[in-house]
Amino acid sequence: MALICRFFSLCLPVIFVIFPPWGSERVGVHSSSLDDGLLLVTIATEETDGFKRFMRSARKYDLDVKVFGMGEKWKGGDVSRFAGGGHKVNILKKGLEKYKDKKDLLLMFTDSYDVVLTNDAKEILKLFKKFNARVVFSAESFVWPDASLAGQYPVVKQNEKRYLCSGGFIGYAQDIYQIITSGSVKDKDDDQLFYTKIYLNEKLRRKWSIKLDNRGELFQNLNGALDEVALKFKGANSFMYNVKTGSTPVVIHGNGPIKHEFNRMANYLVDSWTPTHGCASCLEDRISLKDYKKEDLPMVFVAIFIEHATPFMPEFFERLAEQDYPKDRIDVYLHNMVDYHIKDVKEFITNHQAGYHSVQVIQPDRASNDRDSRNRAIGECLHRDCQYYLALDSEAHLTNPKALQLLIEQNRSVIAPLLSRPGKLWSNFWGGLTVNGFYARSEDYLDIVNGLKVGLWNVPYIRDAILVHASQLQKLKGAYRKDNLEPDMAFCANARAQGIFLYVTNMASYGHLIDSTTYSTERLHNDLYQIFNNRLDWEKRYIHENYSKNLLPEFEVQQPCPDVFWFPVTTETYCKHLIEEVEHYGKWSNGKNEDSRLDGGYENVPTRDIHMNQMARMRTRG
Repeated sequence: MALICRFFSLCLPVIFVIFPPWGSERVGVHSSSLDDGLLLVTIATEETDGFKRFMRSARKYDLDVKVFGMGEKWKGGDVSRFAGGGHKVNILKKGLEKYKDKKDLLLMFTDSYDVVLTNDAKEILKLFKKFNARVVFSAESFVWPDASLAGQYPVVKQNEKRYLCSGGFIGYAQDIYQIITSGSVKDKDDDQLFYTKIYLNEKLRRKWSIKLDNRGELFQNLNGALDEVALKFKGANSFMYNVKTGSTPVVIHGNGPIKHEFNRMANYLVDSWTPTHGCASCLEDRISLKDYKKEDLPMVFVAIFIEHATPFMPEFFERLAEQDYPKDRIDVYLHNMVDYHIKDVKEFITNHQAGYHSVQVIQPDRASNDRDSRNRAIGECLHRDCQYYLALDSEAHLTNPKALQLLIEQNRSVIAPLLSRPGKLWSNFWGGLTVNGFYARSEDYLDIVNGLKVGLWNVPYIRDAILVHASQLQKLKGAYRKDNLEPDMAFCANARAQGIFLYVTNMASYGHLIDSTTYSTERLHNDLYQIFNNRLDWEKRYIHENYSKNLLPEFEVQQPCPDVFWFPVTTETYCKHLIEEVEHYGKWSNGKNEDSRLDGGYENVPTRDIHMNQMARMRTRG
């Protein structure tokens, strides 16, 4: 279905830019745009992440903002999926009444949850004057909500957009007010259909001198046009370029079902990230924990989920316990569904329970399914009035002791540290989505995973280690359940539907992911067999810390006697585990010359032994 010029969630914002010819009341975040004769007015019923992003772009270009409708209940229906949105027209009728007689006052209207501005009032005014019209609407490739009206639109040239989009328009105040009051609109009627019928009425179109921005010179609607635009950079500045029309539009609108791709582009727009200056937006809205007293630090609810057998669980718990954050400011909720890890859990509790503010453990005999356990953890966090919720899967190893602190200081609604399998491109985020909501590789995915682009990235999917600000938890109650989606995908889909941005950061090295896809627990020391799948952790546990020194040219290796070299290779843990594993296997040879394990079947110097290749998956190189 062709969706269209719609908003991001149920609570919809609209923006008006006002160029008053007289001194007016100074409202908003700055006064400089009023000095230029510009006032930005928005309708927004709640302060979502999208709204904050829009406000950042307004501040960037010194645009003053006045908000209508904040805190009101949205009555316009679910416009992300269906026709609706008439409520905003009715709000505008009331909010703009005082401007109805201002013949020379210019208004610009645009959505805000899925919009960013990329230039200032002077550029907006310059572009508007080029149209030689009194009212200009944005245009797109699709007809919404009534496709039968397509044939009534005036014909346009190649590479031009034919159909009206109500997500953005600009015009003189008297004309705009006459348009929005020219008929009655029910709150759940479709606002775009309301404006479309006015535009298609030739008499009314001429009366108010209405035109469409067919070439995307001022307004760029992205739905159906992603292949027509490109991100461009010039020094510390970023902008969008329409490769078909050669325009550099000011209002970038991520309308319709392409929000995830608009969010990706918005990571760069408004000078948020450039190749020469890196991530400017990453330094904004941060907090610092350095000046906090220990007793004033935020309470963090850490929910640990062991849903399947995972290698190197002792190291997972060690790294959690080593986080540089007061344990008495952390509540631990541990949900273990795996009998094999009961011992690991008990050891962690024995060693560290006393330090934490509280510890709640659910072992396999009381464990519920994955999605219910995660939803229960969010409920428990809310019940405890936590300030942050950290969901940590058993595969996520936070090797950086500052990881939790760094994530909190980034001060975002939902954020994940970038974690990947060492030496591989498998990570805990997706850069894009297919039309069905599954994995798609974005064009910047490899650069982000490989650290060629460093910053804070708004992405459609994160997992394994997720920090949620408590202000978002009420919206995310039950978020791990949605249709037939897996819990991780359900959480992300529900968060996106609520207008909550999902960030992944690679501004530091936070840790890595364990690969448990082929992990078997049929042996005694199963991690001993992970030399190839999880080499980094295997070497950390089993290779002696001084082994590499012996490979340096200048290092003098000890020789206890001639032609005998003495240097450490493995740890005592390796020796202990290897001996115990072999004895557990127990299939020793008979110590005779006849040995069926050898190709020739004969052993010159027989011993009672076990060959490494006898033990399944205990492979050696050579």
